[in-house]
Amino acid sequence: MSEDEIYAEFERADVPLERLEHPAVHTVEESAAIHAALPAAHTKNLFLKDKQGKFWLVTLPSDRRADLKAFAQLLGAGKFSFGKPEDMERLLQIAPGSVTPLAAANAAGEVTVVLDAAFREAERIAVHPLRNTATIALPFDALETWLRAKGIPTKVTALP
Repeated sequence: MSEDEIYAEFERADVPLERLEHPAVHTVEESAAIHAALPAAHTKNLFLKDKQGKFWLVTLPSDRRADLKAFAQLLGAGKFSFGKPEDMERLLQIAPGSVTPLAAANAAGEVTVVLDAAFREAERIAVHPLRNTATIALPFDALETWLRAKGIPTKVTALP
């Protein structure tokens, strides 16, 4: 699924979204200016693999520390390690630094998306649209509805 196809689907569903083009960012630290320019709950996205070989995309608030051991325990995943760039490119069809829950639409159900329940409190969530040179902000419930409508295994839970 392409970025343009994603935008078209959100437009057909009357989902309000705001897009901000910007220089490439690879870390949360590099994206501080984006946070100021685009008010929303910004994200930290992790592409993970468990001991059974299953893939996960965990999205948490950008200011939170990622505790892979606690995440794995909460999700019953055994132990997590970071997914390899070649698996990311094969499954999500994106490059490292561009991880976004939207990319799970390209994974044919092979990647489970986990979203922190804290995003339900925010007016909007900010994610990359398959590339790290733009960020979009949209209502969290619209993102969750879109993921589920695509048949993407999706969990919303309070991450430790």
